[in-house]
Amino acid sequence: MKTLLIFLISHTLLAAAVAQHKLHGSVKDPEGKPLVGANIFLEHTYDGASSDTLGGFSFATSAEGEQLLMVSAIGYEAFQKQIVVSAADQSFDIALRESTQAMEGVTITAGAFEAGDHKKSVTLTSMDIVTTAGALGDISGALQTLPGTQTVAEDGRLFVRGGEGYETQVFIDGMQAQTPFNASVPNLPTRGRFSPFLFKGTTFSTGGYSAEYGQALSSALILDTKDKPAQTQTDISLMTVGADVTHQHAWEKASVAVKGEYVNLLPYQFLVPQAMDMFKTPETAGGSVVLRKQTSKTGMVKAYVNYNMANLGIRQTNINHPDRKDSIRLSNDNLYANLSYREVIGKKWSVRGGLSYTYDEQNRSINHQNIREENQYWHAKTVFTYDLSAQAALRMGVENMYQQTGQQYQQEAASEIGKSGLQQNLSAAFVEGDLYLGHRFVIRPGLRYTYSALQQRGTVAPRYSMAYKTGKDSQLSLAYGQYFQQPLTQWLLLNPQLTSGRADHYILNYQYVKPGKTFRIEAYHKQYDQLIKYKLDADSKPINLSNAGKGYARGLEVFWRDRKSIPNGDYWISYSLLDTERDYQDYPQAAMPGFASRHNFSAVYKHFITSLRTQIGGTYQWASARPYDNPNQEGFMAGRTPAYHNLSLNAAFLYKQNIIFYTSVTNVLGTDNIFGYHYADHSDSQGNYARQAIAPPAPRFFFVGIFITLTKNQQANQLDQL
Repeated sequence: MKTLLIFLISHTLLAAAVAQHKLHGSVKDPEGKPLVGANIFLEHTYDGASSDTLGGFSFATSAEGEQLLMVSAIGYEAFQKQIVVSAADQSFDIALRESTQAMEGVTITAGAFEAGDHKKSVTLTSMDIVTTAGALGDISGALQTLPGTQTVAEDGRLFVRGGEGYETQVFIDGMQAQTPFNASVPNLPTRGRFSPFLFKGTTFSTGGYSAEYGQALSSALILDTKDKPAQTQTDISLMTVGADVTHQHAWEKASVAVKGEYVNLLPYQFLVPQAMDMFKTPETAGGSVVLRKQTSKTGMVKAYVNYNMANLGIRQTNINHPDRKDSIRLSNDNLYANLSYREVIGKKWSVRGGLSYTYDEQNRSINHQNIREENQYWHAKTVFTYDLSAQAALRMGVENMYQQTGQQYQQEAASEIGKSGLQQNLSAAFVEGDLYLGHRFVIRPGLRYTYSALQQRGTVAPRYSMAYKTGKDSQLSLAYGQYFQQPLTQWLLLNPQLTSGRADHYILNYQYVKPGKTFRIEAYHKQYDQLIKYKLDADSKPINLSNAGKGYARGLEVFWRDRKSIPNGDYWISYSLLDTERDYQDYPQAAMPGFASRHNFSAVYKHFITSLRTQIGGTYQWASARPYDNPNQEGFMAGRTPAYHNLSLNAAFLYKQNIIFYTSVTNVLGTDNIFGYHYADHSDSQGNYARQAIAPPAPRFFFVGIFITLTKNQQANQLDQL
């Protein structure tokens, strides 16, 4: 019996080992150069890989017998080859041909930065978002190294081309994420709720974006989730601020991934003292579930649910009463659910769309006043695409957005509870077309209509963009569009008849792209109208709200990236020049807003040391002075902060193929960055107003993490692009 048992076990293990067949090789372009990011897979299976920086690929499969090997890359004709999968390792050297339509490579680029390994030519890859020093794995942190963004380090959201943070909207698989950032208190920076590992591609549009997207005056961040995991695996992250565990299981046509995470800054703040008095250190916990199901050869359904809770409490010195501290307590519960689908219908039609739901509850306690706010958002969308020919395509879609808001506020000593609420429903439809006039010229006209049931009025927003190929590696793009966005809920609760703000975008873009090198220069003008305007009463509460606000933003932006000149090195440089003024809110006159700086500069470098299996990186960011209103001097918004400087460094060491040690530090030089000042309401006996600087809670932030990936072959890791 013992001999039989040993025989059966060894036979089973041998059969399992034999069942995995290895396919490897290389993918090259017509000139014989390595092609990065090509997708290689077996048809009707999840077995495949993407080509690396040398064009190489390798993957294992349990499929046997005759199979169809597929290779695809944007801008190249699809490659197919009938093969017979056998027990022996098999090698394939594949050369792709450029597609006829993409031979000149003309695409719309005005205002858009794309990131994702499924693109032929991108500004940033998806892994760049994770490995950029100073970003700390936050999507918006990495995007702030691109031109067009403003350095507003005390906030953490994306401020784009003279626009406030709320003017940038986030879309996941085409569906709006209404609360994409964690809840926070004033002057304490927030982070995004969503892990960058969830997404295969990113489009960061700083202006001139598609008619499909609305309710964003300044910018749209469009995130596409991954379609399928390569294999079953477990990822474990142990960090100085917390831990998380993710397990994903892959079947032939479906997968499920479950994640749990916990972050608590108490141990970190014990080691690194903070200037801010925190009686409840920031704490977050949450989890997510991702389901993916291939419904047909061309169909895919994806479901994503993310839950997050947060707590924090701080004490701040009251500028009007220096012997007193204001107590601020915040708790937040957030649930985001997204269901999306796509399918090809016949030879010329395709459909995609989905449904998203957001629940967000915040409880804020400021001294003796308690405020509870509950928001629910629904977003439904369906988009049809019709391919008229190889040179023309038409997209059309409809969507509906519904919001329900409720507020309760109460003084601790009072028995009465004040209540307010709001419901609003937005319906929209859009149509947009791509027309290729030869290989060098493409135009994209579009039109969007939105109707607000709350204001009982609609808006019509025309949008137009075009691109012309000026040479083999260069092109010129133009874009114009009108964009509308509903006022923030806090203003609609005071005046429900406020109309949408409006921004007109004008963009001129030139781009030069060669293998490993990208140069972009872009000029723009943005005209704001119908912004919120109000006055303050004796208690500093807004009254007389209207849409009388206006403003403008214009500038010049330059971007250069080089991944070729330095062996194992990669760097990019970006610069933004911004001229902007606004006459809005309680401003007595038009002025540059306090979140804007005229000059912004970023330099990012990454270097891989092969012999040490280590990647090192650095990011330097500089921003010129920001304006603030100083009652001790003449003129509105006449004060200027010091210039902002931040040098961040990071390093990732591949201890084993599946274990990575990662460390980073922000503001290595310890620069005293100041973002503005709070002033007292009344002057002292000498006529001076006391002030407090708005500054980071600590000059530096240190991070150390260990990232472990568990798979059958122990070859995968969380940063497999290092």
